[in-house]
Amino acid sequence: MKLMLGNCLDKLKELDDNSVDSIVTDPPYGLSFMGKKWDYDVPAVNIWEECFRVLKPGGHLLAFAGTRTQHRMAVNIEDASFEIRDMIAWVYGSGFPKSHNISKALDKVDSPEAQQWDGWGTALKPALEPITVARKPIAEKSIAENVLKYGTGAINIDESRIEGEKPSVPNAKFHNHTFADTDNVNTGIGYGSGRNGEMSDNTKGRFPANLIHDGSDEVVELAGESARFFYCAKASKKDRDEGLDHMEEQQFVQWQTGNGASGKPSSMSEGRDTKRKNTHPTVKPTDLMKYLVRMVTPKGGAVLDPFMGSGSTGKAAKLEGFDFIGIEMDEEYFQIAQARIDAVEKPITLEEFF
Repeated sequence: MKLMLGNCLDKLKELDDNSVDSIVTDPPYGLSFMGKKWDYDVPAVNIWEECFRVLKPGGHLLAFAGTRTQHRMAVNIEDASFEIRDMIAWVYGSGFPKSHNISKALDKVDSPEAQQWDGWGTALKPALEPITVARKPIAEKSIAENVLKYGTGAINIDESRIEGEKPSVPNAKFHNHTFADTDNVNTGIGYGSGRNGEMSDNTKGRFPANLIHDGSDEVVELAGESARFFYCAKASKKDRDEGLDHMEEQQFVQWQTGNGASGKPSSMSEGRDTKRKNTHPTVKPTDLMKYLVRMVTPKGGAVLDPFMGSGSTGKAAKLEGFDFIGIEMDEEYFQIAQARIDAVEKPITLEEFF
């Protein structure tokens, strides 16, 4: 675990070329969230260029973004020479809308037209965060050759699979192929027809999708059978504050804006006063970060997070048995991240045991 305090552009320059296997990060969304200066804009191209340099050929980058600024994030990543491969949507039911009530605003100025604008607002309820999936181009003639040389370029499909039931198909013959072994992958949920036209069954679980949800009633009702997708709720208080027993709780204002809504709140009444030991405003759940780092990091690999925040990626990397490099410029968040990561006991591998 290598944690670095300072500006990520400066600290990235201290790392060697082609030295990390994956980058999993939750960078600033460019929404001026809670009025924070660090969230004034999305990371510039030159920062992503440094990420590109230190990442091994074929290595993947997963970067969270806000719905309003996802396009800016993706364009900057692409302009730094990354290939945009996909976008994962983390969908949840617990977002708070920050919508300006038009009729009430007109009431305040005694407008006779207030009633006709009853029910009109200015924003939708935030319910998802996009995650840009990018990859540094391979340096060899094929993915297979790149994987052999650098260990990077592929996604860990089997360890990202979702448990599910076999499809109910009368008189179907099943074969224990992995999903990649089939020609027809149109079902998208882990089952398809094989080369001989018979149904193919993968007993390891459903093929991972580019959608993750929080398991809430609203999302499950929309998505249907929840087992089709990986699900992970937002970070709990226990998850956020784990390892911070020695720290005192501080006053914290939880603004009910959501990551896809407006940024700076207009009044104190739009927030909710509480006390926290982990004062970072956008803590990602450890289970979600474990799933993401496992998906794109080869065994024994190193994960980089240039925007470490309170250390959720570092916790996840350590729990999954990966090396980790984290960079954070805010000293308060750095100390929180260090304590949270130090509190994690790294799992013992079979090789270490024997």
